[in-house]
Amino acid sequence: MDLQKFYIGGAWVTPHSTREFPVMNPATEERIGTIILGDDMDVDAAVAAAREAFASYSRTSREERIALLEKLLELSKERREVLAQAMRAEMGAPITMAREAQADSGTGHLEAILDALKAQELRETLPNGDILVREPIGVCGLITPWNWPVNQIALKVLPALATGCTCVLKPSEHTPMSAAVYAQMIHDAGFPAGVFNLIHGDGPTVGAGLSRHPGIDMMSFTGSTRAGIAVSKDAADTVKRVTLELGGKSPNLVFADADLKERVTASVLECFYNTGQSCDAPTRMLVEQSCYDEVLDIARAAAQGQAVGDPEQEGDHIGPMFDQIQFDRVQSMIQTGIDEGATVLAGGLGRPDGLDAGWYVRPTIFADVTNDMAIARQEIFGPVLVIIPFEDEEDAIRIANDTPYGLAAYLQTGDPDRAERVAARLRAGAVHINGGGFNYGSPFGGYKQSGNGREGGMMGLEDYQEVKTLHFG
Repeated sequence: MDLQKFYIGGAWVTPHSTREFPVMNPATEERIGTIILGDDMDVDAAVAAAREAFASYSRTSREERIALLEKLLELSKERREVLAQAMRAEMGAPITMAREAQADSGTGHLEAILDALKAQELRETLPNGDILVREPIGVCGLITPWNWPVNQIALKVLPALATGCTCVLKPSEHTPMSAAVYAQMIHDAGFPAGVFNLIHGDGPTVGAGLSRHPGIDMMSFTGSTRAGIAVSKDAADTVKRVTLELGGKSPNLVFADADLKERVTASVLECFYNTGQSCDAPTRMLVEQSCYDEVLDIARAAAQGQAVGDPEQEGDHIGPMFDQIQFDRVQSMIQTGIDEGATVLAGGLGRPDGLDAGWYVRPTIFADVTNDMAIARQEIFGPVLVIIPFEDEEDAIRIANDTPYGLAAYLQTGDPDRAERVAARLRAGAVHINGGGFNYGSPFGGYKQSGNGREGGMMGLEDYQEVKTLHFG
């Protein structure tokens, strides 16, 4: 795999830029590759290829696009292990999880997109007699993160391809290997030259270059709220559509009537899943005061039982942080929690015992946290859980909503009426009740500073479409 080439106009090409960037293995801290960070001329070349391809690809039939996507689905299944091993190496996802969740997302989202594409009404008659048609929005700039590389590529690239759009993908510069595998799959599936293009680069150069580019009709970004704001500002002068999936500090409301041992244990492990590097992780556990002490005992035991280890090994352990900067940031936030007076219930500073190399951190829980502490308000993006007591239902809802984010919320209760009542008042794009997980095809996205727009399934298609009305005389 030649990571130093970009995929533009249906071929792997040598970039104009020569600026190098190292690809690191977070489990060993060793350099495993080198990419080129693109420049403005690389952006222009990719956008030009996408614009040229749009003229014909936008006029393809739905049946033609379905056939191409079904071929891509075959390849996604065949190369699942290749994708998994790439993500294991470049971001430290333990191989079992990389295979069963990270790589599986490419297949699951594609099957859901195909179902939605086959079911969508592209032409309908309105009650007033006018005709409504849905058309591809144009050339799309797509920026994806390192924490769920294939998941986010699939959620952006697939609806673009399905609706007749063309696109330029800038994956995270930290996870170029899985992106290159995915690009080759699109090529081998037979998509026309220029429909999909991939260039590497950093945010200030390639990310901003795409966002500002007059040849881009839509930007879709997943990443930090800070970077999402920058994308929106850069895109404003050309009045292009911008969809954003940003940060989170998701509350998890635990009521005393829940099955505490089962639900608290599962909640702790879900917070730590992917080494806490998920934007919708349940990182704020809000616990009813009457069961607070019992929950602390259960949570401590769950954290102490969470294994940390080598991503090459099969199993349900968690791996390292994805890079040195994030490792240092998580250590800094743990120190902040200690300085703020929170109780270290489990974990703490430093690496786990026996792991002296690699960016591993100790799964950590803070108890006796108040919602005004930095560890309760800032997205830490590591295996760090904070536990906050509440008095009653109203208090729980108040604390849960007291955040600038609104990506997800979690709710543990044995009372179905309470579940519906509380869920209706939580300001979040998804509410997971008693362990209910996300299903492929459901819309994903958040309220407030967690972004706008929805990814996945039918609503994911609609983000990449314009609506036109026909008024006949």
